[in-house]
Amino acid sequence: MDIEKLIKESKRIVICGIGNELRGDDAFGIVFVEKLKEKVSNENILILNCGPVPESFLGKIIEFKPDLIIFVDAVHFNGKPGELIIADPEGTLGDTISTHGMPLKILMKFIKGHINAKAILIGCQPKSLEMFGEVSEEVKKALEKLISLFCEIL
Repeated sequence: MDIEKLIKESKRIVICGIGNELRGDDAFGIVFVEKLKEKVSNENILILNCGPVPESFLGKIIEFKPDLIIFVDAVHFNGKPGELIIADPEGTLGDTISTHGMPLKILMKFIKGHINAKAILIGCQPKSLEMFGEVSEEVKKALEKLISLFCEIL
């Protein structure tokens, strides 16, 4: 999947950072969006810190009417710590409720019922999700790489 092409072809984009800053590398998504907010300002890009409950932001997402929704989260996929993947959020983790509340698959079904938007999940393999832990060096490097890429594209 060519993320640069997908972003450039989209007129309105929502970027949702998901995670919990108290659980080490689980902060990946929210650290990403907070740093991106400092560097990117565009009325056609909505950057949301969704914390652990992205479903609480459904109204804002739908109201913005994006063509593309990008979810950014720490994701276990048996990769090396700090490794990034791009996935289809509708194909992730089945229908069970996860630690973030509602899984992205169910969230996307709801969103698609209201707007016609493409969606991708950018996931980072965490090293540690220890309570009150720090973000690992591997995940910090992945954050720098992804922020640099997004600043270049946007």
